[in-house]
Amino acid sequence: MKQNWLMKSLMGEKKNLAVCISLDVEEEGLFSGSYQAWNCSVTNVRRLRKLEPLCRELGFPLTLLCTHSVFDNPEARKTLEYMRDTCGAEIGAHLHHWSTPPYDKSSLQSPPLRSEVLSRDTLRKRLEVLLNAGRDFQGAPLECFRMGRWDLLASWRPMLSESGILIDSSICPLRHFAGGPNHFSAPSDPYWVRGKDKLLLEAPITQIPLNGAIAKMWDSLCGKNQYLRDRFHFFGAASANPFWHGPGIMRLATRLHSMRGGKVLSIFWHSSEMLPGASPHTPDEEAANAFLEKIFKFGRWLNENYNVKAITMRELYQMAPDFSFDDYAEDSDNRDW
Repeated sequence: MKQNWLMKSLMGEKKNLAVCISLDVEEEGLFSGSYQAWNCSVTNVRRLRKLEPLCRELGFPLTLLCTHSVFDNPEARKTLEYMRDTCGAEIGAHLHHWSTPPYDKSSLQSPPLRSEVLSRDTLRKRLEVLLNAGRDFQGAPLECFRMGRWDLLASWRPMLSESGILIDSSICPLRHFAGGPNHFSAPSDPYWVRGKDKLLLEAPITQIPLNGAIAKMWDSLCGKNQYLRDRFHFFGAASANPFWHGPGIMRLATRLHSMRGGKVLSIFWHSSEMLPGASPHTPDEEAANAFLEKIFKFGRWLNENYNVKAITMRELYQMAPDFSFDDYAEDSDNRDW
């Protein structure tokens, strides 16, 4: 017993860390400045198979949050079936309201309109169409959700929960989008929020300030200046997103999050970022392969340095009582729905 304790003291006992990896599985267009409303190309989805080593060899299941364009494409559905049935991936919903029926003139706006200017009826119908497409594919209701462009208003949540969504991941801390929601001060670990007649689990992407005091000061100084507040994430934030930060920052974000009491590391990227030519990050096949290796190396580093519990979003919801997540009262978005 003493020898075992001594060895742990000398070697450093690994901390527990739940790791949840989610992808926005979507049409191309995110990085071109031009979105199609329909007849969208989803050729990038086939490249999800390249993540098989991450799932089967390194033990990280994926949560694939899919747009209507993906569910509507026969070839993309085959890839989703393979990832689900062979690699243990979970299927969830990702709402691009501009490319989800029923279409109207708002679908043709580029860049897309923020959701706050759309009617509740329009949003509800498009959410229903998306979830019905997911149910048709999955044979069961979808329970995990992310809103496109992180465009989640607090007034959305009752609509999500009454539609059967149990866990949402539409929050990116330290962001305040022009014309969109202010998520700058959102917690970095999952937390409970009010849905409709029940609680909804919010699972934010892990993006943390390098210095919490500086982040609070910046937030206070910015006042109503949304653009300036949002600039903070370019110089004062760290995340484990492989397309936002390098390996050193990814490891630093993980260590800081864990040291500050973080229980869940939430990692995400876009499926279209994996397609050569579809993103500035991946101009060619060589760059795409380099990013894959970066992801695999980070997965190995996590397994070597932490007692990892790799989970899907649905599993995170099921395990939430064990984590004792806090409740969080967010400011109203002032939308009278």
